[in-house]
Amino acid sequence: MKILTCPAQLQRLEGILRKSLPLALPVFGAVLNINRGNPGQYEVLVDKWPEFGAVLARPSGEVANGDMGHCRRGVTQCPGVCQGPGGYWGWTWGYWRALGLDLGMLGAGLQYWAHWKQGFGPAPGVRLGSLSPSHADLLNDTWPYGGNARSRRYLAELLERFPQVCLQDSSGQPVAWVLTDHFGTGTHSYTLPEHRRHGHMQVALTVAAQRAHARGFPTFG
Repeated sequence: MKILTCPAQLQRLEGILRKSLPLALPVFGAVLNINRGNPGQYEVLVDKWPEFGAVLARPSGEVANGDMGHCRRGVTQCPGVCQGPGGYWGWTWGYWRALGLDLGMLGAGLQYWAHWKQGFGPAPGVRLGSLSPSHADLLNDTWPYGGNARSRRYLAELLERFPQVCLQDSSGQPVAWVLTDHFGTGTHSYTLPEHRRHGHMQVALTVAAQRAHARGFPTFG
């Protein structure tokens, strides 16, 4: 397969994949991130160019061994699919969460945009902030698939490389948050139990969706 490194080719690929949404979502988000600074250090391969039939997104320098893995809950290697102009099936190759909310999470915030414009925002005593590497343990403890060293490294990488939204209380402590990942999807959204039923996640999702949309990422609900 051919690794695309030319910016013009990568931009063209982005345009082609955009026309194939939502089917192309699994690889499209990775291409968007690559074309916007490549914070996840990924690369894109195609079987041929420009009339490609298969496209693969993977960590730079990684060599697939032919075993595409099996999708299961947790942090694992699992394929996503998209279809190229040639009509064949393509794959994304990387750390893919088998979470039901992944692809739709940011899109869920779209329905709250109108409310935001009408004054819908953080509750009294809560403000928009951001997470820091010091919160990696908190994230690891609250993620259903966390609790181990590997998941902590993964979450710390998300904090370091990708956009995230956090609501904080008056003392600056996290109340609710939404992380995004290598594929431009929302992952590990969480509200601390003592702060639930106050609309905090609605606000966090709205902000995350607005910011993703402003960067050119599609949002689906």
